[in-house]
Amino acid sequence: MKKIGLTAIMLLFYFSQINAEEYVLIPAGAFQMGCSVNDDDCASDEGQSGGISVFVPAFKLSKYEVTVDQYQACIDAGKCKPPENSKLTEYCNITVKERSQHPMNCVDWADANSYCQWQKARLPYEAEWEKAARAQTSSRYPWGQKVSCKQAILDDGVTKGSVADEGDGCGEDRTWKIASRAKNAYGLYDMHGNAGEWTANWYTADAIPNYYAKGNLTGPDSSPRRVVRGGSWDENKLNLRSSFRNVKPPVSGRYAYGSIGFRCAMNIPLKLK
Repeated sequence: MKKIGLTAIMLLFYFSQINAEEYVLIPAGAFQMGCSVNDDDCASDEGQSGGISVFVPAFKLSKYEVTVDQYQACIDAGKCKPPENSKLTEYCNITVKERSQHPMNCVDWADANSYCQWQKARLPYEAEWEKAARAQTSSRYPWGQKVSCKQAILDDGVTKGSVADEGDGCGEDRTWKIASRAKNAYGLYDMHGNAGEWTANWYTADAIPNYYAKGNLTGPDSSPRRVVRGGSWDENKLNLRSSFRNVKPPVSGRYAYGSIGFRCAMNIPLKLK
């Protein structure tokens, strides 16, 4: 009988912990996707005021944003590659030793997708992401109509920290350790702020009424840009709204996506009758 090495045992334990403890069940059901009730700051691609009904089947979503340590394990296993532009800026967490429990950032879309595939998971669809982030609320943010550094890691225009005259990252000019703020009603951390999050979808301005509301959660087959959700540590209050749709080319090119991280989703197996 072939012996199992220590590394393999550690990986098996790692995945058993991730699968058993790190994913949250988001129940099936419809929700109002897009422009929140009483939100005067919605862009045209966020749809009509009050949102539009979108049905989302049950799925599981990672409780936390993927950390530097978790992504490094994927690199060590030969299933992920180091971010190509991570040395361009000090904001890339993988280059800073003390940020092992910060969200993995500076990743292109394919990097994030590779990690989720290694977990036998996938990136969440945009509609799944918003349903999970709203956590059965209809306001601009899951806790109400306003946001500050008390609820999320962002530039709230007020909070200062250890970096003089810098509002980004609640005054720290960087991301924070995951779960530095309270979880939402579904038990998910950092859905708003800290790192923006890649979704599986290509971007189109009419995705909510013309794709998601009609049952096609995968959206268009191609586009120059992918959808990023949640807002980040260096963005303002409006970008953290539950309905805000950020978009980025899937490849960072000459830049490093220091504001963007990700989390993974899993399908729920269908039960046989």
